[in-house]
Amino acid sequence: MRSTNSLAAAASAFFFLLTTGPSYTTAASVCNGYSALCDKLYSNVTFIGSHDSAFDGILLVDNQFDSVADQLSLGVRFLQAQSHDKDGTIELCHTSCTEEDAGSLETWLETVVTFLEANPDEVVTLLITNGDGIDGSDFASVFEAAGASEYAYSPSGTLTLSEWPTLGELIDAGERLVVFMDYPAGTSVSYILPEFTSYIFETPYDVTDSTFSSCAIDRPSGASASGRMYLVNHFLDVDIFGIDIPDETAASTTNGEASIMAQVNECNALYARYPNFILLDWISVGDFLQVQDYLNGVGSL
Repeated sequence: MRSTNSLAAAASAFFFLLTTGPSYTTAASVCNGYSALCDKLYSNVTFIGSHDSAFDGILLVDNQFDSVADQLSLGVRFLQAQSHDKDGTIELCHTSCTEEDAGSLETWLETVVTFLEANPDEVVTLLITNGDGIDGSDFASVFEAAGASEYAYSPSGTLTLSEWPTLGELIDAGERLVVFMDYPAGTSVSYILPEFTSYIFETPYDVTDSTFSSCAIDRPSGASASGRMYLVNHFLDVDIFGIDIPDETAASTTNGEASIMAQVNECNALYARYPNFILLDWISVGDFLQVQDYLNGVGSL
């Protein structure tokens, strides 16, 4: 039989290990609203998101009814935005800052950071266009000022489809913000991932045919579907005097289950997999959440 002193020593050692030994992080049990998504590779998840997310209002060129904060509250986890250089500040402008200026990239990112801070089990994806070829160091400064760089995912190298982490791993690592840019310029930033160079191809955009009959690779030109995720541009424009503007009147049909799934099924037949990303105008109208859940295997239509 052990002596009292031996038992006391063992208990003391056990307590020491509990308080000073290695710590372990509890794996995420719910990811983007569902436990079943935690073990899915990021590259196997479908995100339906808002095209030109910052342009909410009543102008003819606007694309959304709701603010970015409200879109995130609705369940949107994929946000696209246009960036432009306005007197040395990165602004979110519609084609040009003289047409429409929705405010600074920093303010937009702060909204995303506020959401991430309040929702620790959510992964958000951003897609930023860089029409003015702004240097990566300028974007990095804005991401740091907004606090977004703390959440941004930085892979160790270019990832193949099978090398992406799961949503649970992204959450456990605290890297819950995945950032793509169409044409990064100048200084390389580890968490700004080059959309067209390595990771994603897109179907045609500025579509005026409500059947969305094409799933062809539009950008980057000449790209192969092999090894890349893909994005479906499912937002409808209408031609008015030679100018394409978002077709607000068709939003309920365009964003309905039947229309989205018709294009998804056509693309699935072509590429043998569901799209990773789908962009919608007027995302608060229609059935995006139901379709997204179905494509991710956590819901039905």
